Amino acid sequence: MRHTSLAIFCYFFGATLFAQGEKPDAPEKYELGADSMPMTGVPEGKVTKFTWTSHVFEGTVRDYYVYVPDQYDPVKATAVMVFQDGHAYVNKSGEYRVPVVFDNLIHKKELPPIIGIFVDPGHLGEPLPDSRWKANNRSFEYDTLSDQYSKLLLDEILPEVGKAYNLTTDPDQRAICGASSGGICAWTVAWERPDAFRKVLSHIGSFTNIRGGHNYQALIRKTEHKPIRVFLQDGDNDLNNAAGNWWLANLEMESSLTFAKYDVKAVWGHGAHNGNHGGAILPDSLRWLWRTTP
Repeated sequence: MRHTSLAIFCYFFGATLFAQGEKPDAPEKYELGADSMPMTGVPEGKVTKFTWTSHVFEGTVRDYYVYVPDQYDPVKATAVMVFQDGHAYVNKSGEYRVPVVFDNLIHKKELPPIIGIFVDPGHLGEPLPDSRWKANNRSFEYDTLSDQYSKLLLDEILPEVGKAYNLTTDPDQRAICGASSGGICAWTVAWERPDAFRKVLSHIGSFTNIRGGHNYQALIRKTEHKPIRVFLQDGDNDLNNAAGNWWLANLEMESSLTFAKYDVKAVWGHGAHNGNHGGAILPDSLRWLWRTTP
């Protein structure tokens, strides 16, 4: 027992030092780069807002946004990337500002043309809260380990968007992204439906015991390998509460994914539970996620 405890201590202590160096007293500051800023001569994609009442999550109402790049060709089936907490990712002046990054990287041909679908969590009752983070069905939808949220996307949202745009059905050309509970949700969708989504981007993912997410570390090791590519981001100033330690949980996820021979990349930092670090590295994260070579 003593040897096991020592081994666990050495693993986490060594992993932290290897990835981080000495831990600072305060979260590190991160700056957005040129690819996250509007550029002269780069065509802008169009963003349109919609509202949806779900049958999968009966009675819930949510907003969602659709980004269509200027390079969209209706003759060609177009790649798709879904974002949980869509309001945070679609904001052009926010931490992630995905439409701006998409515009720049698609224009430089570092990404294929991608239709972005930014889906907010569902809310029961009226009106929708001013802060979509406070939607009352968010945790149930995002933190639950089941295929229900994937059904919302595959049976409702994507078919609705597909009425107007030519969306690919190729799982290798579909990606999904989220932060915090949205990050574990992105992983759950691909885990449950690798026939539909095979690229996952998780920012400060909640792989902790909110609704059993801590079990993924063991499930990944004991389940037959699935064809999923995964990018993880977190910082050692992330949350530590009754549900678990986010930083250690993300380290465990990387270890399990590496053990099970997934195509995984992790970028660690000193950030807290926010989008500063994930936003700063978003262009490079997307380049890695959408690269054509394994």
